[in-house]
Amino acid sequence: MKIVILDTITFGEDMDLSPFQKLGEVEMYPTSTTKEAAERVKDADVIIVNKVLMNQETLAGASHVKLIALTATGYNNVDLAYAKSRNIAVANVSGYSTKSVVQHTFALAFYVLEKLSYYDTYVKSGEYCNSPCFTHFAEHFMELEGKTWGIIGLGTIGKEVAKVASAFGCHVIYYSTSGCNSNAEYEQVDLDTLLRESDVVSIHCPLNDATFHLMDAAAFEKMKSHAVLVNVGRGPIVDEAALVEALNKNQIGGAALDVLSVEPMQKENPLLTVQDSRKLLITPHIAWATTEARTRCLQEVYQNIESFFQGKPRNIVG
Repeated sequence: MKIVILDTITFGEDMDLSPFQKLGEVEMYPTSTTKEAAERVKDADVIIVNKVLMNQETLAGASHVKLIALTATGYNNVDLAYAKSRNIAVANVSGYSTKSVVQHTFALAFYVLEKLSYYDTYVKSGEYCNSPCFTHFAEHFMELEGKTWGIIGLGTIGKEVAKVASAFGCHVIYYSTSGCNSNAEYEQVDLDTLLRESDVVSIHCPLNDATFHLMDAAAFEKMKSHAVLVNVGRGPIVDEAALVEALNKNQIGGAALDVLSVEPMQKENPLLTVQDSRKLLITPHIAWATTEARTRCLQEVYQNIESFFQGKPRNIVG
């Protein structure tokens, strides 16, 4: 069996890929353009991929490929109809990053809520050395106890965030973007109510027609002036230009984003105009990427491949 990995850069140089050699011959590439991918997969039986497009252009010459093993949950980079027409199976991975994303959600929230960038700068600048007092709290911050945490999308990750927020003493409310999700443990509300009542709003829903620019200018106008927005869902759920305006006008207290409308970030992205980290924190799509989560991801991919060729396919999509 020949296995071709097209974009190892997406899961890190620290990951051990040697176990895949137990399954067959392995070729690895840090990155691959569409043209490069088409050439590299010609003799592949299995393609391991994260972001490279898998469609007729890349797969037409791949006469041996039987399985596309994704190193991600999403499969929007695969033309499923074309893969089906070629009898190419597609397997994804899910659940591997839940704990990682939940942890990062709170890391983002606390950084903005407690104005940590300001206090770190205050101390390291030397100002604290000259202070007449043992403490300094010019930037005010609040406790989570007794506050309302609003969750947009109460799926697997949203439920775990709800548990942690509850442990901090928050009243948890949620909005189901599909209208299909119901959970008696937490209060379900409409979006307007969630925006009006929440002190923290965290996004954990998928991107679709219903959620594109869900957080727009009208949404920010409904939020509390001290409320913090956390987005670890998908970038286009937030209208970035509207968010910049809301931050500049102090309509909301702050925002923390791990996902953007276009990734990597474009130089013309308006978010780059907000340099005050008390108001805006951005991380480069790392919520999923703890060492443990990436390790679990690759273990799942290995099992997907092994099971498929044992005649027990798992995690097949489409």
